[in-house]
This record gives sequence, structure tokens and C-alpha cells, in this order.
Amino acid sequence: MDILSMSLEEMTAAFRENSIQTFRAKQVYEWLHKHLASGYDEMTNLPKDLRARLAEEFPVRACVPEKVFTASDGTVKFLYSLPDGDYVESVLMKYKYGYTVCVSSQVGCKMGCAFCASTLGGFKRSLTAGEILSQVYNAQRHTGERVSHIVLMGMGEPMDNFENVMRFISLVTDEKGINLSMRNISLSTCGIVPRIKELMDKHLQLTLSISLHAPNDEIRNKIMPVNKTYGVDELLDICREYASVTSRRISFEYSMMRGVNDSDENARELASKLKGMLCHVNLIPINEVAESPFKPSSPARISAFSAILADKGISTTVRRRLGSDIDASCGQLRLKENKERGGF
Repeated sequence: MDILSMSLEEMTAAFRENSIQTFRAKQVYEWLHKHLASGYDEMTNLPKDLRARLAEEFPVRACVPEKVFTASDGTVKFLYSLPDGDYVESVLMKYKYGYTVCVSSQVGCKMGCAFCASTLGGFKRSLTAGEILSQVYNAQRHTGERVSHIVLMGMGEPMDNFENVMRFISLVTDEKGINLSMRNISLSTCGIVPRIKELMDKHLQLTLSISLHAPNDEIRNKIMPVNKTYGVDELLDICREYASVTSRRISFEYSMMRGVNDSDENARELASKLKGMLCHVNLIPINEVAESPFKPSSPARISAFSAILADKGISTTVRRRLGSDIDASCGQLRLKENKERGGF
């Protein structure tokens, strides 16, 4: 396991096994997770020879910023390079309440959602907890400000990298690190029902976001292959149970696609399916992706759709469209970089 993914207890045990004074583990842990050191050279209270040894025996595996783009609205997009030569992305967004960072959990994605750029470059591997964590730490280093919210909605399906994502959440909420509130973390999934059950049993106070994007199986089967395994009704049943058990409101992400899922009938069906559930619907005007046939719904259509949901008693907001001038949609920068380098 890479050192950035280790808990303090695991790091202490690893140092003991390698005949390194165990009190050094607390120093290294605080440098990595409280002071956000990117390498051992910054750990000035460690002897130079120890720093050299640690760099050799316990290298810090982190995402390294390759390119940084800033949009006209202040949104920042990071393209990160990985030791194996591939790329992932994260997005930093500023709101009235502070900074939110959207992080990737995998290199590419297996899920094959038809409207998402993450899947176009293919799936390579899952990220370690430390690689996910380094996206958050780099965002804080970039701004000099504390990141107040994290959303696991970047490249990849977090539930397909469940153990590393759970380890990441444990580390980022550790009071010995940056100590982020669990309530300020949103975990998104396209609907892997067994993992939702497993998450429910953990009783974590994070926000579960469901990438729903359709009110019925007919539409969802066409745009989200996962629906052929876990249909809309099965998914919504576990969501109702999850909300009841955890007392946490579920957020349903609904990307508005012109002529696909944005009719008044779709809105009424969605409202009917969600009636009585502790939930919120987040309508998303999709960013256009050159390789995708899907186009965003018009503002008027989104407004009409939202009004129907609200009239039916469903809590609804329209997500502010951020970063469209810097390819801020998941997977767009990786796709472009791979094309430029002849990798796709």
C-alpha cells in the first residue's frame, strides 16, 4: 500500500516492521495529511538520511498536476498525470459557502453511460485512496484555501472502487488530517444496488447521489447499461430504504438531454416515482461533448420540467453550469490529451 493511503496505525506498524522509529510515523502522517506536503523534501523536522530512505521505501504515489485551466467563471480544471502514464481530472468550483472539489475515483470508467466522456477513453484501473486524496490536497495547495466540500462525481464509478473510496473517506475525515465533515461529502453512483446496501449498513452521514437521468427502464436502458442489471424500480426501492435507515436525503442527478428525457410526461413520471421519498432532484444542463450525440435541453424546457416537479412536491434545483469553456465535463480533458498523444 502506498504511504498516502495508510492510516496512522498502519503507517506506525509499517515503520516498526522496517526498523524505523515509530514516533516518526506521526510526524510523516501530519506532514502528509495536515500540512499537505507533496513529498519528503518538505518534511524539515526529519533527518535528511531518513527522508531519502523513506522516499525509496515508501514513495508518495500522488496525482501530479500536468495542466491547469481556469474558466471565466473561476472554475479550475486539473489534468493530473499518473506514474503509469495515464491521466485523471478534477474540478474545483467556488460557491458562496466555499470551495467544492469534484474528484475522480478511476482512470476511465466501465459503466458505459452514453452521454459521458469518461467512458470514451476506456477503463484502465481504479485509483488508490491516496491518489484520490491528492486531488483534494492539490486543490487546497492551489487556492491556499480550505476545501469545504467534496463530491465523488469525477471520472469513474466510486462504487466500483468501493474499498479505496471508503478508505479515502476515512482519511479525509480523520481529525488528525484535514478533518472534513462527513456531511460535506457527496458520493455519486450510477446505481450499483449491492454496494448501496453495503454503504447503507455503514450508517455514514455523507450524501448519496444517484445518477438517475431517466424516469423509466425504457429510456434508462438506452443511455445507462447498468440499468439492465439494476432497473429503475429496484434502484428506487433501495434508495427509499437507504433514506429511511440513514435519515439522509438522497440527491438524484438528472442530466437534461434534448428530446431524450426532458418531456413534461417524463417529469410527471419522475415525480410519481419519487413521491414520498426523502430526496432532492438536481437537474443538470449537460455540457456538450463533441463525440456525443446528446445535446442539452433548452433553458425553457428545463424550467418547465423543474416547475412540474416542484408542483408535484419534489424538491428541485437546476445546477449552475460551470466551466463549460474549459471542458469541465468528466473525462473531456483526458480524452483530448490522449488524442493529442495518439493514445486514443
